[in-house]
Amino acid sequence: MHPVIAVVGPTAIGKSELALKLCQTLGGEIIGADSRQIYRYMDIGTAKPTPEERKQVPHYLIDEVDPDEEFGLALYQKQAKGAVEDIQERKKTALLVGGSGLYVWSLLEGWRIPEIPPDIGLRRNLEQRACIEGGESLYQELSERDPAAAQRIDSRNVRRVIRALEVCRQGGTFSQLQVKQPFFNWMTVGLTADRDRLYRCIDNRVDTMIQAGLVEEVEGLVKNGYGYDLPAMSGIGYKQIGMYLRGEMDLSAAIERMKFATHRYVRQQYNWFSLQDKRIHWFTLEEARGGSLMELVRRFLENQVGGGLEHG
Repeated sequence: MHPVIAVVGPTAIGKSELALKLCQTLGGEIIGADSRQIYRYMDIGTAKPTPEERKQVPHYLIDEVDPDEEFGLALYQKQAKGAVEDIQERKKTALLVGGSGLYVWSLLEGWRIPEIPPDIGLRRNLEQRACIEGGESLYQELSERDPAAAQRIDSRNVRRVIRALEVCRQGGTFSQLQVKQPFFNWMTVGLTADRDRLYRCIDNRVDTMIQAGLVEEVEGLVKNGYGYDLPAMSGIGYKQIGMYLRGEMDLSAAIERMKFATHRYVRQQYNWFSLQDKRIHWFTLEEARGGSLMELVRRFLENQVGGGLEHG
């Protein structure tokens, strides 16, 4: 069985570029691990792989649903697992690429995810309660209902707290996510850079998104009936540009908010992908381009194909 190679790290670091190079060298195919790229029509703001890149190497778990459709962790894991198996059956190497830690670890570690469907009415009620009482009120309830889950969830991540409460209120426990049974052999490599350099890369990417037509992309989504209140439209970039289009701020302020929000998101990503995590082999961009990462991956593949279930 061909193992899975995961390429992780903060946004704007160059994961897609590295993954394409690995695929072209090793005969691999890419499975996205980005919670925003799964939406159709949201291309610029999610930094989706270009059509040319997707012609070079097959990509999976991109453009899966419309912006007004539900797509949760359980469905992601199921589809990503199926994609890995399909790639392996064709004697190719599956590369899991993205910065959504929840998606990455759920697949690599084989989390057992509660199969409880969304309750839209309950979610709206909890969202209203969070607006009135504050998100800490919901987190306190979760701490009482499922303390193990509360320990794993950032109290500021209101959407995830709501999902955990949704599971609890329907008789499950969100802490079932802690039960793990890996499906595949896997290896994880990470790209990193010093914070100042990374922030410059982020700011340049945001400027490029604006120049590429992000404002027009958001306008088009709204004209096609995808309202600002959709969860898909709450993502970084879409939220801030939406505020600009509604007249709540000027464009320059929206751009600055995009940059600040992305800086903050990077700090959250490093909680999922810690530089101290021994399961992740970290490289700077210079080290990755110098060939040491490629050699490490080659050796791992040679040692693991046909071997037992191992990871690291």
